[in-house]
Amino acid sequence: MKKYPNRRLYDTKASSYITLTEVRELVMANTLFVVRDAKSNEDLTRSILLQIILEEESGGAPMFTEAVLANIIRFYGNAMQGFMGEYLEKNVQGFMDLQDKMSEQSKDLSPEKWAQFMNAQSPMMKGMMGNYVEQSKTVFTQMQEQMEKQSTQMLAAFGLKR
Repeated sequence: MKKYPNRRLYDTKASSYITLTEVRELVMANTLFVVRDAKSNEDLTRSILLQIILEEESGGAPMFTEAVLANIIRFYGNAMQGFMGEYLEKNVQGFMDLQDKMSEQSKDLSPEKWAQFMNAQSPMMKGMMGNYVEQSKTVFTQMQEQMEKQSTQMLAAFGLKR
């Protein structure tokens, strides 16, 4: 895809203009794509994806609370920024894998039966997610402690103290 100065997106495969809603549909269909600036050829894919998230968040039922967004912002420029991105990516991928397994196991259920199942499972799912978050927090804390230990050892090897 190409993005033109008039802010319109052009699907080079379909030879037609495309909306953000249609780009969102491509994402939902797991279609790989790249958006490039028509003049500079700069990769704009991330900014388009962020734009879609912004539209979704300002829609009706936001996924992120203000506290979560503020905490994400605080990680920019922080020494842990790279680790946080990787941490979030792995956790979201793990959640997607879980969702795929559940979808596969329930493919024979009608939408009504699926809704009943999910409503019945809600307390259990919340408990599982709470346990997952606690385990994830523990792993993250252990990783942070290990990094501090290694940093201290490395600085000591250079004759520097913390």
